[in-house]
Amino acid sequence: MTGHERRAAAGNVRIGVLSMEHVHARSYVPLLADLPGVDLAGIWDANPERASSAAGGAGTRAFGSVAGLLEQVDAVVVTAPNAEHRDLVEQAAVAGVDVLCEKPLATNVPDARAIVDACERAGVLLMTAFPSRWNPAVRTLRSTIVAGGLGEVVALEGVNTGAMPDIHAAWFVDPARSGGGAVTDHVVHLADLYRWMLGSEVVEVYAVANRILQEHFDGVETGGLVSLRFANGTFATIDCSWSKPRSYPTWGGLSISAIGTGGAITVDAFRQRLAVYGTREAGISWPDWGPDSDRSMLEAFVDAVREQRQPAVTGVDGLRAVEIVDAAYRSIEAGEPVRVGSAGG
Repeated sequence: MTGHERRAAAGNVRIGVLSMEHVHARSYVPLLADLPGVDLAGIWDANPERASSAAGGAGTRAFGSVAGLLEQVDAVVVTAPNAEHRDLVEQAAVAGVDVLCEKPLATNVPDARAIVDACERAGVLLMTAFPSRWNPAVRTLRSTIVAGGLGEVVALEGVNTGAMPDIHAAWFVDPARSGGGAVTDHVVHLADLYRWMLGSEVVEVYAVANRILQEHFDGVETGGLVSLRFANGTFATIDCSWSKPRSYPTWGGLSISAIGTGGAITVDAFRQRLAVYGTREAGISWPDWGPDSDRSMLEAFVDAVREQRQPAVTGVDGLRAVEIVDAAYRSIEAGEPVRVGSAGG
């Protein structure tokens, strides 16, 4: 029985989580357990103890195998290290199970394309996890651009910086599992938002990167600046650096400045926060108090699964972001601008 057939026979959408290794799994799991109309059916992780701990905290079941979990669900959220996405998504597709996959969709273009193709062949839904599309400030900026409120958009300047992510999981700084450093980790969010806002594709990329910031990690860049040229003529930049110190009150942030012929707007996606001053050891923290973009994204995925319609962010959106990252690395190596693989078709 496929995931679609199981859903037709049951009321709630049954969702499983494949891997707890990504930091975002720690927020997705309690949200899924709390969403109306959702049964968090179970969690699988390559580490059985990690799976049991997460499942116990969420009041669900730990599975010893991917296949065992896929037999019990309508959809899965893949939150494994980047290099493992393809294998897990392809297993879900064969089982007829819809997928929400963490970003980046894959560590290279062939794997990202294979993920999209596998889900298309199997007729299952594939959504890429880009929660920033549900941030209210970002959505307001896009609405303004689409409505022509800034005139013709000439340039976009974006910053998506953070602390060294090894504080969350060591695999983030292991290129064999992550696919790269700051460029892999942080370019995709803004690249996706830019495409979404402009309705245009990136045709050329120029990028630079180094390991000056933070500690030295062989094979993983810690700082980067990426310049994009869109087919419609808009120019954009992305500061993707892991430039925040480990003592910073939060992981980082995301902001965008849009400059048009009729005006300019700057948005800070994580401005709604409280400053909490703790002990000398705890320091300062900035807990969010505004709308939860992760929850909104998960709700949108559940609705798409329930109604069997195209999700708001597709697998192709994830593929396009990976193509931009690929172009950035090729540009870094060549020391000059390069064309993006998807440009022109």
